Amino acid sequence: MNTDITESSGNVFRDLGFDGGEAESLRVRARLMAPLERFLRKQGITQAEAADGLDTTQARISALMNGKIQAFSIDALINMLDRAGLEVDVNVRPKNA
Repeated sequence: MNTDITESSGNVFRDLGFDGGEAESLRVRARLMAPLERFLRKQGITQAEAADGLDTTQARISALMNGKIQAFSIDALINMLDRAGLEVDVNVRPKNA
């Protein structure tokens, strides 16, 4: 059995075929969603309670908890993280650094 192994580009979305800007946007949104989801799970609250605290709807919290990246803009995620009391730190560097 021969198995071909392809090294990752470092961005799973690029590896899946999304082009440059879109792949990067998806990567950033995923990196913003993950800590927010972990925070909400740790709180042990209902989706309705989370929605009330984050000034959004239960349907949006459901989308977040189910990893629906396409449902969120970077701005919306940053606003939700802020309302949750979580700080966002942004780093920019040259590619392949």
